[in-house]
Amino acid sequence: MKIKANGITMNYMLEGPPSAPVITLSHSLATDFTMWEPQMEALKSRYRVLRYDTRGHGGSDVPEGPYSLDQLGEDVHALLQVLKIKQTHFMGLSMGGMIAQVFALKYPGMLRSLILCDTMSQVAHQAKPIWDERIMIAQTQGMEPHVEPTIERWFTKPFQSSPVVDRVRAMIRATTPKGYIGCSRAIMELNLTERLPAIRLPTLIIVGADDPGTPVAASQAIHDKIKGSKLIILKSAAHLSNIEQAEPFNKAVISFLSMVDKSS
Repeated sequence: MKIKANGITMNYMLEGPPSAPVITLSHSLATDFTMWEPQMEALKSRYRVLRYDTRGHGGSDVPEGPYSLDQLGEDVHALLQVLKIKQTHFMGLSMGGMIAQVFALKYPGMLRSLILCDTMSQVAHQAKPIWDERIMIAQTQGMEPHVEPTIERWFTKPFQSSPVVDRVRAMIRATTPKGYIGCSRAIMELNLTERLPAIRLPTLIIVGADDPGTPVAASQAIHDKIKGSKLIILKSAAHLSNIEQAEPFNKAVISFLSMVDKSS
């Protein structure tokens, strides 16, 4: 479904019992909201699940960039307002986790809890040339050269031959260079670590043990800053741990959400 929010048309899907608590899912760079398919069966039987395509991705508009993480957070805020959702759990992976942190810092009253997956709170200065190179490749050669290197970072070697990975390859290919570049520039400016102690929401942090892009150390840094947060490290998973280890991922998420809902 499509709706106008924050000056753009956003593509979204809202599923599950109308009276159930809402959970909003925010995907990674170079994917779309179908990235969360392995979670849907577990979530939508007990939650109203809102999935959306980030600006520059999937079926949402691809305006001129660069974008900012504040702007991507405002997109979510506007979407929730248009849909008349006053409060939600918020789960984000990678770029989605960065958007979730921004949102939690600005609109804590709208969140019941925060689930940050395979993400980070700061992009190191020495990592910026890597992002510059990725942007240059997308500008000059499109997305195809990004497909296999991204798959190598996102999944462990044994899992890369799984049929589900072909769907992820298709998502990367389908991402417009303009959207990829706009969001990449937003990610490059990420610098939230010292602000994280202000987050006082129930927070779960999940990371794949073999994630090279947002490693365990990055999740540990977030865990150290958010008081009372819980950190779960999933074995035999790289960056898209929600896909590679869907069963333990879902178990951790449902257990956490149930605990939050019982205590609220």
